[in-house]
Amino acid sequence: MSSPLGRIIIYTKKTEEMVAFYCQHFGYEALRLEGDRIVELVSGETGMSILLHPLPVKRKEGQTLVKLVFDVEDVEAFCAEAEKRGLTFGAIHHGDGYSFANAKDPSKNSISVSSRAFAKR
Repeated sequence: MSSPLGRIIIYTKKTEEMVAFYCQHFGYEALRLEGDRIVELVSGETGMSILLHPLPVKRKEGQTLVKLVFDVEDVEAFCAEAEKRGLTFGAIHHGDGYSFANAKDPSKNSISVSSRAFAKR
């Protein structure tokens, strides 16, 4: 039986900065339910949600070994537009017919934009 991945939890001390970051740069919308401390970021395009959960006191930001990868057809163009909005990616890397670039979100989690999903295989 197959179960598709539906959401990812990111633990953070910077919930509002994270909401602004993912909404501004990746087109997510924030869903807040009364009495719930988790903010759900929803995407109408992918169906994949990001849950922003308050970071437990003894954990450090950026400590989890997870990287969010956002599929974009043109990595160079996306990075140029992101730069105009205040998000700077590192060098663009190329491999096996696709390219990718890396950055960090406000809680120091690794993120990447990649054209791998659009590569001709």
